[in-house]
Amino acid sequence: MNTGRLIAVVGPSGVGKDSVMQALARRRPGLHLVRRVITRPEDAGGEDFEGVSEAEFTRRVEAGAFALHWRAHNLAYGVPVGVRQVLGAGRDALVNLSRAVLPEAQARFDRFAVLSLTAAPSILADRLAARGRETREDIARRLERAGFAMPEGIDSVVTVDNGGALDDTVQTVIDRLHLDETMTKTTREVTQ
Repeated sequence: MNTGRLIAVVGPSGVGKDSVMQALARRRPGLHLVRRVITRPEDAGGEDFEGVSEAEFTRRVEAGAFALHWRAHNLAYGVPVGVRQVLGAGRDALVNLSRAVLPEAQARFDRFAVLSLTAAPSILADRLAARGRETREDIARRLERAGFAMPEGIDSVVTVDNGGALDDTVQTVIDRLHLDETMTKTTREVTQ
């Protein structure tokens, strides 16, 4: 049986990672969306995640509950170890990752790819402002980080511009990551 790929979705704040991931899952139901564990309240908005306290996060790290975990923006993030079962069943899994954790993810997962989403700074600024969660200063800081390079040594990176229509981005991702329906149907049959 083939092992599924862990597909890390990266990109600057406001680029639309969650929107693209959700649209891909609707178009290719065999894809698994990883629900991260984050040390922030669940009502903070954004992606679907499990919010936990710092103490609970630490307890889970010590119990080996995460396949990956890291800190960014004064928060702790974890990818539940159950993702390995999904991959073992032959399903590809999409996960929002920090660029800083990509080398570790590539080392831990046999089949690993990166979807790097981009958009023009003006589009990012407009999207961040529309969210209404950040001040102008916060947005400026996020835009400064938008151009960070991919860590060295990351092998399989597909870069897609998400500055236009979501449907166009999704089709480009499907084509470039070879997420064809035949593979998705086979994956669903294997996991049923």
